[in-house]
Amino acid sequence: MPRSVNSVASRKRRKKILKQAKGYFGRRKNVWTVAKNAVEKGLSYAYRDRKNKKRTFRALWITRINAGARLHGLSYSELMGKLKANSIDINRKVLADLAMNNPEAFTEIVNKVK
Repeated sequence: MPRSVNSVASRKRRKKILKQAKGYFGRRKNVWTVAKNAVEKGLSYAYRDRKNKKRTFRALWITRINAGARLHGLSYSELMGKLKANSIDINRKVLADLAMNNPEAFTEIVNKVK
């Protein structure tokens, strides 16, 4: 009895990886063994950086809030401490957006906690 190798499934698996490698440079886009390694590494970077993106955005929001707070004579930590003490429950994302795009509303919040 001849050996069965299911070339249909093998080709489908390879095509899937090569499709994911589209746009890569050199042999990474069209040579199976090189593309497979490149795609696997790319997927692991994508997984890692989805977590890092949250970290990066939080740092950006803190920087923007700090810049806005210092215009009113407060530091970031003082502002956040006073917000918590006055039980004003507003997250950093919204606070940073107010500091950037709506300074009047940010000023109102700062004046309320001073």
